[in-house]
Amino acid sequence: MKPALTLFLAAPRGFCAGVDRAVKIVEMSLEKWGAPVYVRHEIVHNKFVVDTLAAKGAVFVEELDECPVDRPVIFSAHGVPKAVPAEAERRNMIYVDATCPLVSKVHLEAERHAEEGLQIVMIGHKGHPEVIGTMGQLPEGEVLLIETAADVATLEVRDPEKLAWITQTTLSVDDTAEVVAALQARFPSLVGPGKDDICYATTNRQAAVKALAEKIEALLVIGAPNSSNSKRLVEVGRNAGCAVSHLVERASEIQWEALEGLTKVGLTAGASAPQVLVDEVIEAFRDRYDLTVELVETAKERIEFKTPRIFRHDN
Repeated sequence: MKPALTLFLAAPRGFCAGVDRAVKIVEMSLEKWGAPVYVRHEIVHNKFVVDTLAAKGAVFVEELDECPVDRPVIFSAHGVPKAVPAEAERRNMIYVDATCPLVSKVHLEAERHAEEGLQIVMIGHKGHPEVIGTMGQLPEGEVLLIETAADVATLEVRDPEKLAWITQTTLSVDDTAEVVAALQARFPSLVGPGKDDICYATTNRQAAVKALAEKIEALLVIGAPNSSNSKRLVEVGRNAGCAVSHLVERASEIQWEALEGLTKVGLTAGASAPQVLVDEVIEAFRDRYDLTVELVETAKERIEFKTPRIFRHDN
């Protein structure tokens, strides 16, 4: 007889509007121009999504010079430095920018601050494509990167009276609040966004995990190891008291021995993980347990982003 287990399913979870739009852009590009279309960097941080699109004819490359000039190229949802579209134009390439509109909003904020003579402090993870893209909107030295509250003490700025802060969109809400507080304590004149830059999807998924954590003994987050928002969900689960919090890409990665004897497990998915992987994990649990699935919903998401104009007209 199978042991009984309740799987508490977080809502919202999985694809956000920006990821959904980016994936659609690759699919629509393949329809419009045929295969191959080139994609600079992973369109979103999820191997299953990337492999699925590659099977349809998308070719993923690291840099623009790996793309032939006579085929379309798509820029990933994380955004790119200004130099990348400028180079595509110089080479007369057709390009489609799949940058999430909420990331583009941060780019515009950074430019607006710079126009007002402010140096910018960005809270984010060094080397993450979104951070590289945002910092690449302005000349070197105009955007300073910090990762933790401890970094604030050693920050060297041009003028402490002329500073603004922005953030990567996929950070931990709680950790970011701590960094911002440290910045404001050291630089009282600091200018910030009206509302922090962490996107609605990241915020909602973290809130759902906090609600789950009260009910469960272990948490599984479906997402890629290079997905910032997915890794944050694991951390949020641990910080909310769920010591057994694991990141898995697929059902095949679940460490069943770590769940032995447990009866209440939480399940969520990062913003670039498709529902098909959630279904796969639920089925794997069903194979092993007398399963009850219970939805824990903390918000409803109805946001949709339009695809670029190039697909909406006869271009």
